[in-house]
Amino acid sequence: MDSLAKGGTNRVRIIAGRQRRRLLRFPDVPGLRPTPDRVRETLFNWLGQDLAGRRCLDAFAGSGALGLEAASRGAVRVLLLERDPRVLAALRGNARELGLGGVEVLGVDALAYLAGTGETFDVIFLDPPFGAGLLDQALPHARTRLRPGGRIYIESPRPPAPEVLEPLGLRVLRQGKAGLSHFCLLELA
Repeated sequence: MDSLAKGGTNRVRIIAGRQRRRLLRFPDVPGLRPTPDRVRETLFNWLGQDLAGRRCLDAFAGSGALGLEAASRGAVRVLLLERDPRVLAALRGNARELGLGGVEVLGVDALAYLAGTGETFDVIFLDPPFGAGLLDQALPHARTRLRPGGRIYIESPRPPAPEVLEPLGLRVLRQGKAGLSHFCLLELA
């Protein structure tokens, strides 16, 4: 029996919006670290509590905490991307159980999706597995997927380096640190 069936410790709670207090369950997969409640609360204070009408992309969805929180807070469209089959199944189950409109879960590679052309977003969440070097690969593509006035949220083991952000035309709006994670909100300069 896996941790989902047992109702193990692999769960996180939606903290606000229509689905406030609802639990999201996810499998025990190496590198999957949901954004803690305190950090999510800070992020959504930065973004504004009500995301009505906004389009969001959770590129390395994992537990889905960021994207499903955005949907709970009124985002009109939330796209969650995940490659791991077990995590993907859990995301689809959580999205179905919550019954939030406008949520789509795709089993695709986030880097390939970001590098493609197409849909643009008001908020892009980038919280890839630490140590895989995926954030530096994702940022150049993510910036091209922003709608006017859009924001990119990142979590990483170190603060973003100006020499990485400046050539991309990105700047830090807000930043913080919780435990081993640095998090910040970026915008086009």
